[in-house]
Amino acid sequence: MKFSAALIQWYADNKRDLPWRNTRDPYIIWLSEIILQQTRVEQGLPYFYRFTEAFPTLKHLAQADEAVVLKLWQGLGYYSRARNMLATAKQIQLEHKGEFPGTFDALKKLKGIGDYSAAAIASFAFGGVHPVVDGNVYRLLSRYFGIETAVNTSAAKKEFTAVAESVMEKKAPGLFNQAIMEFGALQCRPVNPDCPGCIFLKSCFAAINNKVRELPVKLPARKPRNRYFHYFFIRHRGNFYIRQRKESDIWKHLYELPLIETPVKTGPGMLWKKHARDLFRDLEQPGSKPYEIRHQLTHQTIHAAFYSLEIKKGLPPVIQNEFTPVAESKIHQYAFPKLIENYFNTIFNADS
Repeated sequence: MKFSAALIQWYADNKRDLPWRNTRDPYIIWLSEIILQQTRVEQGLPYFYRFTEAFPTLKHLAQADEAVVLKLWQGLGYYSRARNMLATAKQIQLEHKGEFPGTFDALKKLKGIGDYSAAAIASFAFGGVHPVVDGNVYRLLSRYFGIETAVNTSAAKKEFTAVAESVMEKKAPGLFNQAIMEFGALQCRPVNPDCPGCIFLKSCFAAINNKVRELPVKLPARKPRNRYFHYFFIRHRGNFYIRQRKESDIWKHLYELPLIETPVKTGPGMLWKKHARDLFRDLEQPGSKPYEIRHQLTHQTIHAAFYSLEIKKGLPPVIQNEFTPVAESKIHQYAFPKLIENYFNTIFNADS
């Protein structure tokens, strides 16, 4: 049995029952693809249900406020996906009369849709003959064919796409794409793949040559840079103070507390002397130690320290002018980065 036929038969016997596999609606398929970018199915599934309930059609999503979309997305990370998703919904409504374009090239012109997502939507929804190449596909093809090109290089994308296209079932491209991704996710796993029970055991290069652990080849990732964030949780007359992040940086359009970022790790005394004193003027340095959280992103490690300040007199001008007062009972209506949300959960649980 040839590679594609064996793969599709395995898929029929072993596939997971996932909601986006029971439709050819491009909106539902696109929504699932965006949510599952850099996200495990187990983590993404609740978000998929959350979004389809809130926005059952593309038109509903296109009419949504960004703040609502970001709040629903909170905790999933890579927030540019959510902003791009909303922009794409509006773009389709405006430029395509609310209908998804059906070709690979047209899909790629939409914001936030690259080769992988365009191939997935084109094949699943419209029967387009375009192979999907994600981490699961890289791993399976590398092991099966003995490809030693590092998967995180520019050369790999072209090479692996060509290999995937050469073995693709052209009469059922969507089914083949689903099968090859599922096989990589469930059978040819990154760690502890099920080689003894694999349908390709006798034809897989890596299994035959004892190179399963060596493939795929991946160049070392660059070391994450450290960033040092000092947040100030300011209470004043039953309110606390937040603002929306506008900079082209992490967490754009999410909300945050007053923040000082320092280039190196800085203790409370030096922080207040060199940075916070000018910002807060006559306020006294907090007496208690800050609450500290280490938050890991893909290319950044955030070392966050939270200082709690109770202000009974007038607010410092910078807080009064640049931040918005919010009642503590309304806090969960706003979308915050996960590390700030974790801090809120800690202090509010401690207060209750």
